Amino acid sequence: METHGSIPSRRQFLGTAAAAAVAGRFGMKGHTQTPSESFGPVKQINAGELNVGYVEAGPANGQPVILMHGWPYDIHSYEAVTPLLAAKGYRVVVPYLRGHGSTRFRSDKTPRNAQQSAFAVDIIALMDALGTERPILAGYDWGSRTGDIIAALWPERCKALVSVTGYLIANVEANKMPSPPKSEWAWWYQYYFATERGVRGLDRYRRDLAELVWKFNSPTWRFDNATFDRTAAAFDNPDYVGIVTDNYRWRLGLAQGEPRYDDLEKRLAAAPVIKVPTITVDGKHDPFTPPGNGSAYRDRFGGTYEHRTLDVGHNVPQEDPRGFAAAVVAVDGF
Repeated sequence: METHGSIPSRRQFLGTAAAAAVAGRFGMKGHTQTPSESFGPVKQINAGELNVGYVEAGPANGQPVILMHGWPYDIHSYEAVTPLLAAKGYRVVVPYLRGHGSTRFRSDKTPRNAQQSAFAVDIIALMDALGTERPILAGYDWGSRTGDIIAALWPERCKALVSVTGYLIANVEANKMPSPPKSEWAWWYQYYFATERGVRGLDRYRRDLAELVWKFNSPTWRFDNATFDRTAAAFDNPDYVGIVTDNYRWRLGLAQGEPRYDDLEKRLAAAPVIKVPTITVDGKHDPFTPPGNGSAYRDRFGGTYEHRTLDVGHNVPQEDPRGFAAAVVAVDGF
């Protein structure tokens, strides 16, 4: 929306007021920027197989926090969380995962693999490139799974963990067993992507499909067009379709992983217990939240632990940035 002279539009005014209100509730003073004004610029760094696009905020010597997005989302899930944590003194890093935004493969010859361990290796490489030894890892969806894997296999590289929907490490053999019909119906897109029709559909309707998933995943979230458009731009990555479809095909046992990850996947298939300090978070209205208030995965966490339920849907950090940021601060104190 355009403005005239120095008078802000009503939307700008309300956005600034809302950001200030959130800041006030979180104990911050003097923060009046809207999330979009305080988020960025996107930086690039070579890390392993990728040239990673990421946003960084906060003091360079602060406790590092890496925030990881899911699908079909991007780094903007954390545009309000990031300034909240930066104001508390954290060094916040928010990367685009492979196949999203400005993250690119450094070689055309690299397989566009999207099995779960590949994402974890990506984040370890990013940590090395940035010189962060033991960040707090926090994420949801693909980001939760990635954080869970690093915490389980490389606990010395993870100070603490915030994991939405708890323990999401996948077992391909176990995934071959059907779930109740209601769950299978909710995961329709996984089966769609298993077909060539689905690949073409994702390519042609990537924004329409993502918006449909957003609305189903977060039935109480009233996002506006500008919010969706900021994220949808990340789907224009040339590897987006290949990465998304390979991820879901691999989980269903329909795509082969790379042999170099076989040992990691074997260890993950054993469902290793996560022993680093952890807070798990469920979205009350998330259709993929397992019943039992965290009891479904409680035995997979063996260290200092807490569970929280927030009154939101699937995209927890964007729907309740204050609640998500508070979980990061709390787990840092465990």
